[in-house]
Amino acid sequence: MKQKRSKVLEYNVIFTAETEGGYSVIVPDLPGCISQGDTFEKAKKNIKEAIELYLEDADPELYHVSPAESRKQFIAPIQVSVA
Repeated sequence: MKQKRSKVLEYNVIFTAETEGGYSVIVPDLPGCISQGDTFEKAKKNIKEAIELYLEDADPELYHVSPAESRKQFIAPIQVSVA
């Protein structure tokens, strides 16, 4: 029996702490792929599941981002002075 090989994909996600508690999470590379959780760990688990479900129906040529490609993108704070 042939064993199915799986790819390891990696996506940057953005966690936002909500004022009422918990976290919302978005995946910039997967439009509309969002989730949330009452704790950081729950939000992390939920977004992983959301990505897996998103990719089940996605065109494989569009959304397969390798870990090396994912690491080329990052978020960093920039301070700007305004008058």
